[in-house]
Amino acid sequence: MKMRKKSDLPSKICRTCARPYVWRKKWAKTWNEVQYCSDKCRKLRPPAVGVTDDDGAN
Repeated sequence: MKMRKKSDLPSKICRTCARPYVWRKKWAKTWNEVQYCSDKCRKLRPPAVGVTDDDGAN
């Protein structure tokens, strides 16, 4: 396997911190689903709009 420069790897922007991050081997199978640069950013993600935790009963 040919070595690649880090600058040649695909990158994305984190949805929480808005910093760029590059492809990692552990994300090879799920790169299209990766949205956050770290577990910390994933846990701190903003809440989804329109989604509530209650069941709607008053």
